[in-house]
Amino acid sequence: MPVVDEPNTGRLSLNSLSPFEPSRGPVTHATRSSFLSPEAIHDTATHPAINGQLINQTLPIIRPPALPTRRNVSPFDDAHLAPHEKQSSSTESYSSSQSTSDNESNSTDPSPVASSSSLSVNSRLPPKPPPRHHASLPQHQPSPQSSVSPPPLPARKATAEQTPSRRPNPSPDAVSTASGLTASLVSPPERKTFGSLPPPPTRTIALGDKLPPPRRPVASGSGSSSESEDEELKLKQDLLPDSSRSSRRPPVFQGHFSTELNIHIPTYAAIVAVSGNIVAVAAHHRLKIYDLTESDIPVHDLDARDIGLEMKSKELRITAMEFRPPEKDFHSARYLWAGTKEGHLLEIDVQSGSLAGMKLVAHAHQITHMFRYKRSMASMDNAGKVLVFTADSGGSVSLAYTQSRVVRIADKQEFVKVLAGQLWTSARESNNGPVGAASRGPVVRIYDIFSPAGIGKSVLPTEHLGTVTSGTMLASQPGVVFLGHEGGHVSIWSVPAGDALPQCEEIIKVSTSDILCLEGVNDRLWAGGRQGMIAAYDIVPRPWIMTNSWRAHEKLPVLSLVVDTYGIERMDRLCVYSIGRDERLRFWDGFLALDWIDQELLRRDKEFSSFRDMNVLIVSWNLDSSKPEALSGTPENVNFLSDALHSVDSPDMIVFGLQELIDLESRKMAAKTVLLGAKNKNADGSISQRVSTAYKKWFDRLVQAVRLAMPADTPYTVIHTESLVGLFSCIFVKNTEKISLKQTAITTIKRGMGGRYGNKGGIVCRFIVDDSSICLINCHLAAGQNHARQRNADIAAILEDKSVFPETIMDHDMVAYVNGGDGSMVLDHELVFINGDMNYRIDLRRDAIIADIKTGNVSHLLSQDQLLKEMANNRGFRLRSFTEGKITFSPTYKYDRFSNEYDTSEKRRAPAWCDRILWRCNDKDRVEQLHYRRYEVNVSDHRPISGGFRIRVKSVRHDARERIKAEVQGLWMGREKELLATARRFYIEHIL
Repeated sequence: MPVVDEPNTGRLSLNSLSPFEPSRGPVTHATRSSFLSPEAIHDTATHPAINGQLINQTLPIIRPPALPTRRNVSPFDDAHLAPHEKQSSSTESYSSSQSTSDNESNSTDPSPVASSSSLSVNSRLPPKPPPRHHASLPQHQPSPQSSVSPPPLPARKATAEQTPSRRPNPSPDAVSTASGLTASLVSPPERKTFGSLPPPPTRTIALGDKLPPPRRPVASGSGSSSESEDEELKLKQDLLPDSSRSSRRPPVFQGHFSTELNIHIPTYAAIVAVSGNIVAVAAHHRLKIYDLTESDIPVHDLDARDIGLEMKSKELRITAMEFRPPEKDFHSARYLWAGTKEGHLLEIDVQSGSLAGMKLVAHAHQITHMFRYKRSMASMDNAGKVLVFTADSGGSVSLAYTQSRVVRIADKQEFVKVLAGQLWTSARESNNGPVGAASRGPVVRIYDIFSPAGIGKSVLPTEHLGTVTSGTMLASQPGVVFLGHEGGHVSIWSVPAGDALPQCEEIIKVSTSDILCLEGVNDRLWAGGRQGMIAAYDIVPRPWIMTNSWRAHEKLPVLSLVVDTYGIERMDRLCVYSIGRDERLRFWDGFLALDWIDQELLRRDKEFSSFRDMNVLIVSWNLDSSKPEALSGTPENVNFLSDALHSVDSPDMIVFGLQELIDLESRKMAAKTVLLGAKNKNADGSISQRVSTAYKKWFDRLVQAVRLAMPADTPYTVIHTESLVGLFSCIFVKNTEKISLKQTAITTIKRGMGGRYGNKGGIVCRFIVDDSSICLINCHLAAGQNHARQRNADIAAILEDKSVFPETIMDHDMVAYVNGGDGSMVLDHELVFINGDMNYRIDLRRDAIIADIKTGNVSHLLSQDQLLKEMANNRGFRLRSFTEGKITFSPTYKYDRFSNEYDTSEKRRAPAWCDRILWRCNDKDRVEQLHYRRYEVNVSDHRPISGGFRIRVKSVRHDARERIKAEVQGLWMGREKELLATARRFYIEHIL
């Protein structure tokens, strides 16, 4: 090993490791002294003075090997050592390297000069450090007679490409010397080898460094999500409110001259304040005042010169606005306080458009917020300075005459709002802060700024949540504060009287996206999200119920959601306005009057409607690409279609839903279907000759079966046929019922390959019978034992598609549809039936399932059925509002073809009820299931099923409905007065 003299240091050091030493990572002085090269061992052992006095003088400076480094601490960082340990470490490294250098010098120069040089070097060594106190490490005392040699090198696994070493063999004396030192020194831990590969890399994390993100669990199986991810997603979905019955009709406010207002609100640059019909919009350097009783053209368009500020400020940059408390009542709310970027406070008369007062440079920084509480006003800048203006008893607050009081709070607070008479604030957490299961946040700071003796308080939620974005209170729960967070959570805080700290009582997950704004309106909690949706929640039941959900701003975030408190007296209405990134200002009815009236009419529909019964037969079967001619041989195969058609007495409507009509693994067949599928029907609705032969054969066989099974004097007509790769739907109705059908439509929804391919998806058909809307869905969902998550997503995509059908424009308020819909979505219809191969499995082992089937223990299998478990436990499951009949038959999947044995192939798939029929109706008394059964047809790997139903369709007497509606509207006017009185008391006590 070459030895060099380090310049200007007066000491010797090693220049490099031996080429025969394997890679050991960063090499320190300690490692260099502990692991000598074979050449150094040989040279030291053959030196003539190795057994003399020189070795006795050199050995005492050898120290035991350094202690192993602490976890997550770099080997080059000794900042964590105590002072005496630092000295010990440095001395040890110096002495070890010096000893090695001495030995190297002796091996090259046998003269007495070498000995004297070694002695002179040893005389310059620092004093011996105090001994270490480590009980786990035995104290090592080398004997003067022991030979010095490093431990042997770990063996490296030889490979075919390696050449034999040319290093000369050491002498017997060197071997004995090396073995003596090996016995006296502590051997390092042996590194694990991986064949010819180097050891795996390691990652060193120093104290105070940010921990890396946790590794994601490896997915189990090919292309499927891991069980932990599925459980986490399922847990999040279980926490969501029930949205199955929410109305999607926008509650448009009717109190202004028009419901469509053209008021431009520049994104992130505009400030809005509303007082009844008066709207103030400050953007850039201008202030516009609107009177919405007349038009959406501004009555005042002001700049710095118009209000007399041209000598004080170059331009008018308003950054906060609020109407000041009125002198007598709500009607006199005409003065607007405004804060500017330069820190000025202005008081503007909105009726005349003139400046009523000002306080220049009231703040040294930009004013960010303006608050109104009872008879006080407050302004806040981004440095944490708050000016509070409180009117004298009997007087009104004025910017020109009222003295201000300074309150200091934390700076750079993103969320700021007055709640329960106190200022609630919260800042965005730093990314460098601790994050973990045990951490809690964000910090919420509460200040009593309206009390001169008030003090600040800090509280934390019970678990770690996202940044606070908004907060509100409800009139129905005056002692509770609701905070909205990023991540879709709402934290609920109880506010006790006095100086006691608010307590976080509960945390509710309401959305999978962020909550950007939150407002308490009457007894509903309104929340705005990133997709432009506003949702209203009934918070009394558990879980919460989403009563309304509508698109307020076109697929862009809702930035602000505010109750117009002055509108209660100025217009006798409760108005809510929202601002979105679409730069639109929209107004909503806070009492949701239209929904209240619709619910009351639905409850009294028997007073203006007549009902009649219809029999419906639904047959569902996964064919596994079987041909019609395969229905032969056994009586069950031959008589299947006849038996199914006779399972319901004289059905008025027959629905066939087939899946996998073609071989989905055949590229030729799938391509042919994709190319010709768009032209598969004639003008009269019958199937085209250009479509695949398989579809044509099954269509002809179904038509023949219906003609043979039904009486000759009761003909049927095909009203809809549609195909989607392997799906095929064919719907028959009696000729006597065809004249009562209207608004018929049919479409397809693709779900395979992210919505680009139709091997999975659904065929959706709808029509109106009399005044009842009916929707029929034939679907084929994602397969796989562990893919319930994908199946849920397929169902959600089918049911929540916003434009499945074109919007329907009908007279008489579109009485055929429900939940405020217009017929463009599936759930707008009164009656919805869904059938098909849904692929939901049983969460049991195959052997256990077959054992239960043989013993007839169907109830145990149903308790582990994925579909029933999702409907019972998953609040976000879109089929939660659907109903399924009682299952009394064995699982319909998967059989060996032409056999009664469940799958005996290599995959040995577990049996399951993949084939299902469900329905949904707001009035459960209007649907009665006649039967739910399976058929023993063995030409496919699925058994077909059928369901018979008796449904009640309505015919509305529109003149009677208008009379009942007028009565309901009269009842609403009385109800609205009661709600206004309650809201007035609440806002006067907590805000005004």
